[in-house]
Amino acid sequence: MLVRDAMSTVVLTIGPAHTLRQAARLMSARRVGAAVVLDGDTGLGILTERDILNSIGRGEDPDRESAGSHTTHEVVFAAPGWTLQEAAEAMTRGGFRHLVVLDGLGPVGMVSVRDIIRCWLPAHSAAD
Repeated sequence: MLVRDAMSTVVLTIGPAHTLRQAARLMSARRVGAAVVLDGDTGLGILTERDILNSIGRGEDPDRESAGSHTTHEVVFAAPGWTLQEAAEAMTRGGFRHLVVLDGLGPVGMVSVRDIIRCWLPAHSAAD
């Protein structure tokens, strides 16, 4: 099975000036665990629910903290044609739970550990 078969095509894209609270509201409303942050200066990054949680855990104000200040810019991207095994291996090596899926110049999806498990479980259950 390929990343294109498992990925969510609902890609939340925000700007670096969004506050963490705004980002959290948008992520919650769309039921996603990560947002792509598009910054004209630094390019494409990712903000995850864990980034927001860590900020709040440090006592930072989510109404004053910007998404850009908590964005990961060293992003590992997946291609739609990757296998789910390749995606899972990249996540394991990098210690993260989301991959932005790029096709051409921009993001076309997001694949998460949950997406991979959702796809693998029926296949493994049928083999038992």
